[in-house]
Amino acid sequence: MKGQNNMQKKTPDYDNVFKTMKSKHKRLFISVINDTFGKNYPMDAKVEMLPSEGYLTESETVNGSKDIEEQISDFVIKIEGEIYLLECQSYDDGSMAIRIAEYAFIVARQFATWDIGHATIPMPRFSVIYVKRTEKTPKTTTITFSFPDGQSVNYESANVILEEFTKEYIVEKKLFPYIPFYITRYEKDIVSEGNIENAVKDLEYLRNEMIRLYGAKELSENELIDLKGFVNTIITHITNGNQNEERLVNIMGGTVIETESERLIRQGINQGIGQGISQGISQGISQGISQGEAKMLIEMGQEYGLDDATLLKKMQDKIGLSLEQATAYLEQYGKQPI
Repeated sequence: MKGQNNMQKKTPDYDNVFKTMKSKHKRLFISVINDTFGKNYPMDAKVEMLPSEGYLTESETVNGSKDIEEQISDFVIKIEGEIYLLECQSYDDGSMAIRIAEYAFIVARQFATWDIGHATIPMPRFSVIYVKRTEKTPKTTTITFSFPDGQSVNYESANVILEEFTKEYIVEKKLFPYIPFYITRYEKDIVSEGNIENAVKDLEYLRNEMIRLYGAKELSENELIDLKGFVNTIITHITNGNQNEERLVNIMGGTVIETESERLIRQGINQGIGQGISQGISQGISQGISQGEAKMLIEMGQEYGLDDATLLKKMQDKIGLSLEQATAYLEQYGKQPI
């Protein structure tokens, strides 16, 4: 049955939506930080996304052996000198607390201060955002540091459980990054092709409120378009092609978010047409893909603090551009240092 197959699907779409939001629309997370940690940052506060360095962890394979994997923390941001670590999680996970400890130490190491015989390691504020809830989902995540002299310190934070948030509260507090995941509370009904009227009403409410907030200049056009696309990405993940998909997707305007490859191909075709038949459609597609990849690599690379030399090398190695082409794209799309 479709429902059974869907329940066995992995959840890369959830991760991709969260990662795309944090890279393209980090401003929207200011309200999440305010609500989670009791802050009052203005929506135009400067948000700096910090490098999410990897850490090594063990995972057990099917045959019982151990594999060493590199993991990347979800979201580390800096607002007005304060560091915050957000981890988006589909389900409860027994390893979450130790993973947060590893993330936190990696982040803290970047801001540690030391002198002869003494080091200060400032741990970041953190929170785990649970998209779904089960009977095991914890209210808090606690890491207890125990020391040889008997001292014990709890490093803890309340978890965010999205199912506990009403649609009205999400809109009131402008918790836009939560909107794409709101529909997951209706997953059982959607998958079983049962009654989805409540899901329909809630999606219509969220759509109308996003449009209202766009009109009030609380959301930009790009933010509105992408949020609607993110909602549809989650819908298509849940429905997995069942009879509810078309109805639910159409509520947000029938726009399923493009994959990067689809966008680049479309961009290449459009550019090829614009340049004329004489240059050839295939040349337009190829050039459009290279140009789109270069633009994305430059923007994200500069976001993560890569210098020009590193960006030029990556464009040559990853995309196959010549040094001249890479330099031209860097001049076109790169942010010039102030």
